[in-house]
Amino acid sequence: MRTHRFGESHLGHARPFITFDVLYRYLLHLGYRVRYVRNITDAGHFEEEGRDAEDKIAKGALLEKLEPMELVQKYTNLFHWAMEQFNNLQPSIEPTATGHIVEQIEMIKKIIDDGFAYEANGSVYFDVKKYSEQHHYGILSGRVIEDQLETTRELDNQDEKRNKVDFALWKKAPPEHLMRWPSPWGDGFPGWHIECSAMSGKYLGKQFDIHGGGMDLQFPHHECEIAQSTVAHGDMMARYWVHNNMITINGKKMGKSYGNVIRLTDLFAGTHPLLEKAYSPMTIRFFILQTHYRSTLDFSNEALQAAEKGLARLWSAFETLQKLEYAGNGSPINDELDKQVREFCDDCAAAMSDDISTARVLANLFELAPIVNSLRGGQIKMHELSESTFALLKTTWQTFLVDILGMRSEETADTGKLDGVLQLLIDIRKEAKGRKDYATSDKIRNQLQAIGIQLKDEKDGTVSYAID
Repeated sequence: MRTHRFGESHLGHARPFITFDVLYRYLLHLGYRVRYVRNITDAGHFEEEGRDAEDKIAKGALLEKLEPMELVQKYTNLFHWAMEQFNNLQPSIEPTATGHIVEQIEMIKKIIDDGFAYEANGSVYFDVKKYSEQHHYGILSGRVIEDQLETTRELDNQDEKRNKVDFALWKKAPPEHLMRWPSPWGDGFPGWHIECSAMSGKYLGKQFDIHGGGMDLQFPHHECEIAQSTVAHGDMMARYWVHNNMITINGKKMGKSYGNVIRLTDLFAGTHPLLEKAYSPMTIRFFILQTHYRSTLDFSNEALQAAEKGLARLWSAFETLQKLEYAGNGSPINDELDKQVREFCDDCAAAMSDDISTARVLANLFELAPIVNSLRGGQIKMHELSESTFALLKTTWQTFLVDILGMRSEETADTGKLDGVLQLLIDIRKEAKGRKDYATSDKIRNQLQAIGIQLKDEKDGTVSYAID
């Protein structure tokens, strides 16, 4: 998976981070040994489809009065902080493009030696038309070269290329370009696509199982990766390509021109003009996982607030279930209910194996939540479930909500205060009942129930739990 590091991560970046964390978790759950490589492309980045040789890191460093690598480190630290907030697992390897310049140069030399790249004025370009005579360029996106020639914009340095569709493997560094390295073709820096191919080839081999990324990278980035890797290594590179779809904001594509690019720091703090409030990392994670990763996901305050409530319902049910212990009394089980619970639990695994359908997993948990709360409240008796089904129920919530979907508690500093207030109300109600002041006792119970907190009197005292 590729990680851009020339700016602070925003809401659109959150989706692939979370999507591929869940895939990583699920593969580990299935018992696979997984090498998860998440590379950081920190070698400057010119816009191949924009101004010639623009060094974004150098430009940002000048604006912030930092050394280029100091800026890289700043945003890398912010990226790692965001990953921790989302409860993402650390990758097995996290290589950087600047740490693998030698590998990139060697890969470019191999492509030139094989006749599929050429040097022009200190830059090196991949010959797409020659490649297409022997291979399928556009295998992922379905694009053909003729269509690409018609839609290619007139850009700087196009006259260096044999064909407009050729892409840069190495670019000559102009005098003002701060990030530069020596090469057989002169001082320069790597192209956009070669970095990922060189790093994945080193750590995953000539061919590996899964390559992930956003759908916006399918063309040209992933098509170019396939082409250069096929020449250099003799293989298509990855056996499976997994692309997550985009996030829109109130139905619009995210973009600076729309003023709707929401940085993660703004999202967590609620400081962007489009936000009605702050949203926690777990709310964002839950929101993203409620929709299949290949579907477009539209962000809105209403959708985020619905996700916040949905997460609260499921997490409350999970905590409730953790406190329950099986206590069958030998009475006959409710076969229909027992079967229903097992089906919902079993379908969680089936959903994950069906193209990582996290939305279906969450739908199953929402079906199970009222059953869990009814077990706690006594509306469903424990003996109505078999002991094995109850064990499966507990295991399912832990496995899928926590271990695979990666949700965790978001207790804040105010949690203890709120618990204290709730306990005070329980004590006041107990004193009122002791005085036979049932009006006050019932008022406390009813008003708590109205906001989703159920009180239940048991022999050991009064307990509270959330209700749907």
